Amino acid sequence: MSKNLTTRSEDYSKWYNELVVKADLAENSGVRGCMVIKPYGYAIWEKMQAELDRMFKETGHQNAYFPLFVPKSMFEAEEKNAEGFAKECAVVTHYRLKNDPDKPGKLIVDPNAKLEEELIVRPTSEAIIWSTYKGWVQSYRDLPLLINQWANVVRWEMRTRLFLRTAEFLWQEGHTAHATRKEAIEESEKMMNVYADFVQNFMAIPVVKGLKTETERFAGAEETYCIEALMQDGKALQAGTSHFLGQNFAEAFDVKFANAEGKQEYVWGTSWGVSTRLMGALVMTHSDDQGLVLPPNLAPIQVVIVPIYKTEEQLSQITEEVNKLIADLRKLRISVKFDDRTTQKPGFKFAEWELKGVPVRIAVGPKDLENGTYEVARRDTLAKEVKSKEGIAAFVSDLLEQIQADLFNKALNYRETHITEVNSFEEFKEVLENKGGFVSAHWDGSAATEEKIKELTKATIRCIPLDGVEEAGSCVFSGNPSGRRVFFAKAY
Repeated sequence: MSKNLTTRSEDYSKWYNELVVKADLAENSGVRGCMVIKPYGYAIWEKMQAELDRMFKETGHQNAYFPLFVPKSMFEAEEKNAEGFAKECAVVTHYRLKNDPDKPGKLIVDPNAKLEEELIVRPTSEAIIWSTYKGWVQSYRDLPLLINQWANVVRWEMRTRLFLRTAEFLWQEGHTAHATRKEAIEESEKMMNVYADFVQNFMAIPVVKGLKTETERFAGAEETYCIEALMQDGKALQAGTSHFLGQNFAEAFDVKFANAEGKQEYVWGTSWGVSTRLMGALVMTHSDDQGLVLPPNLAPIQVVIVPIYKTEEQLSQITEEVNKLIADLRKLRISVKFDDRTTQKPGFKFAEWELKGVPVRIAVGPKDLENGTYEVARRDTLAKEVKSKEGIAAFVSDLLEQIQADLFNKALNYRETHITEVNSFEEFKEVLENKGGFVSAHWDGSAATEEKIKELTKATIRCIPLDGVEEAGSCVFSGNPSGRRVFFAKAY
């Protein structure tokens, strides 16, 4: 099955596009720029969603749901936010269709059904949520307000790629209101750390925590915290962002509260989100030329068992033995599938589950029944070993933990060997061209320099690393004084 997959070294972009489709994660839809997430892909997203939802609730957040449509005047209330998203907005102008008198069976927009005010299909929900918060917050006793929503958003994209950039995508967006600046900053940092914890420990993807530059900051935010991951082709991918909004949205939507002394103050805000882009990160961090490689924590099927037999009687004996193993694995909360389809041969099944990235494959035939053994194969290393059926469930459980840890360490090792310090622009360009990864370089802090470097190299400042040390130096491009290094990279 996987033989038809383009290899990463041939064409990384083509490999990614083919893999997403062939592994049954998603496909392009009849709507230009939009995707259909298929059941296998959606099952992975559901596991992400469930874990993140648990983490949000543990940190005191509650889920709510807000409208898909935002009146244009409401959207315009926070100017920077409106300007930042203006070019990506889908706009609803009419509310009815009618039969075309000239072309029977065709519909046209009813010119008499024009909306009094256009509606924006949400590219993000700050406007609708902050306009709602005005009625929810009166006193300091109403704070903090810690709300999250799971939703879809629309950002009109002309050049799309499954999961990485589509006109409509799924995400969660947290929106919180606080009594003090300090609390809001603490919330922004806390949620960045929740994202980092999830991406590293659940998705097995190492990340760099940092701050965005003013140019790269979320429109309407005072500060944007981010986690940046590195893909196997040396390009960076923004895996999550958390924004300290200051009082910008509170002022725009007049969200005030009476403090303990009875004095009126504007609240302090945050917003934070991750999206189905994480599915793209998952594919590009771990997968190989045979297909998907899924970390056990995220795999919809963690173990697949394939019977090898010639007669119905052999299948019946194997099934009896396998059912005991399935029961033992399920007691350990391991998701398992017994692929007893009679329509496909074992070789086909092996290739299919390899392509779909199932972490552990167990094969069992008549000889295994005689010997009391199972053949266990790891998807990440493709290594196989024969194990006694005694204690096999515990062995598989430990193996899944091992695979999870090994995938993280492999990605971490790649990341660590692809952070390169440079001190000249020639060196900067050479590393970007030949090695890729994060280029650690001095920057003079000016937007003009940042823009010029982007124009010349297509590299952007991914983040100002939070664990970076202050050191005097000269900007890699302008030669002007710089107080610290930042991470540049080409990015998705």
